[in-house]
Amino acid sequence: MSTLIVPLLLAAAAPLAPPPATQSATSAKPSATRLKADVATMVDFGTRHTASTTTDPKRGIGAARTWAARRFTEIGASCGGCITVDRISRRFTGPRAPTGVVVEDVLGIQKGRDPNRVVIVGAHIDSRVTDVMNATSDAPGANDNASGVALVLEAARLLSQRQFDATIVYAVFSGEEQGLWGAELLADTAKARGWQVSAMLNNDIVGNTVGQGGVRVADKVRVFSEGIRTSEDMVAQQGRRAEGGEDDGPSRALAKAIDGIAGGIPGGLDVMIDRRPDRFGRGGDHEPFLKLGYPAVRFSVAAENWDRQHQDLRTEKGVVYGDTIEGMDFPYLAKVTAINVATIAQIAAAPAAPEDVSIAGALSRDTTVKWTVVPGAARYRVRWRRDDSQGWTDVRDVTDTQTVLVQVPVDDTFVGVSALSTDGAESLVSFGGRERRR
Repeated sequence: MSTLIVPLLLAAAAPLAPPPATQSATSAKPSATRLKADVATMVDFGTRHTASTTTDPKRGIGAARTWAARRFTEIGASCGGCITVDRISRRFTGPRAPTGVVVEDVLGIQKGRDPNRVVIVGAHIDSRVTDVMNATSDAPGANDNASGVALVLEAARLLSQRQFDATIVYAVFSGEEQGLWGAELLADTAKARGWQVSAMLNNDIVGNTVGQGGVRVADKVRVFSEGIRTSEDMVAQQGRRAEGGEDDGPSRALAKAIDGIAGGIPGGLDVMIDRRPDRFGRGGDHEPFLKLGYPAVRFSVAAENWDRQHQDLRTEKGVVYGDTIEGMDFPYLAKVTAINVATIAQIAAAPAAPEDVSIAGALSRDTTVKWTVVPGAARYRVRWRRDDSQGWTDVRDVTDTQTVLVQVPVDDTFVGVSALSTDGAESLVSFGGRERRR
């Protein structure tokens, strides 16, 4: 292996945007009409509380999950069986289910050329009212979180028209309101099955533009991501801090990729990268994946309306409470869906992100970058920036697994490397640190 190669220099930082092949595969736009129809169907189940009936064919969580499985089956039939349905379950017990409850996830699995590398897009189907223990009252859960489930189904419909290198798992969770149990179940299943999870996109409350007090934000969507990794022990965390990688962990790299991809969608939304795992003091279904070390983020609207979340249906002093479909904006939901679809398409079409990216150059004006071979990579993209900035500013495409950045001092520079497919689909960027001793 050569230690210095002649690179292809790119004049400006290439954005993390879908390459032409990926764009053509997802040229169909998400349908606001279809999204609304799916949300309306879920609302019509009355309640989808995790502890609600599982035997009534028209009401409760059981009917809702069966409907979701049927939708995946229908989508799979339209692409010659490219999507198969898997229903996984486990019994959980906790403060919000003291006598225990069976939590079931409905999965639509679109097998890629690599069955073990997966991209997951998920949302929870369960709903609740003011009292989290109330499993019988109507809990329409339109925005929280039929919006996310409708997005997952629409993503499956659009992405099923093409085969990808990675396997795509479309996940409909239950048990979110009781303790993120459905997400825990799938994260554990991913580990048990040996999946290499390239990304997990959690969509929760993604369909409204009018927030509390009437404020309207229709041009932005929030993407929450961790910096220091939940899965890292204290030694690893100290190492990341020493290397300056707090803003470049895998989940933050995923959020930055989403931001770049969204910027390439005409008439789309601005992605607000929220630099914390979730809303202040709150959580979501991406967190069990973070605990196991998988890159995961949460999409959520820019302006929440708490009068329409976790509320008994009622009107008090002219204020309408309850998560009903009237509080939603479906063209906005379609735009959030488009960002998810484009992100999944790019990551699933790209090779895996490089591992063991290291940089060296102490007492030198040059930085040497190394990484391990990524199966299926046509070339690699080395990205760097001054360490007083957050976004990559310079890039170099190479075909080897080592290069030297001349007159780029390691003390003042952050470096990352991504892998590219033949048609230019780019993986997440892996941050470069000190070479690990083996």
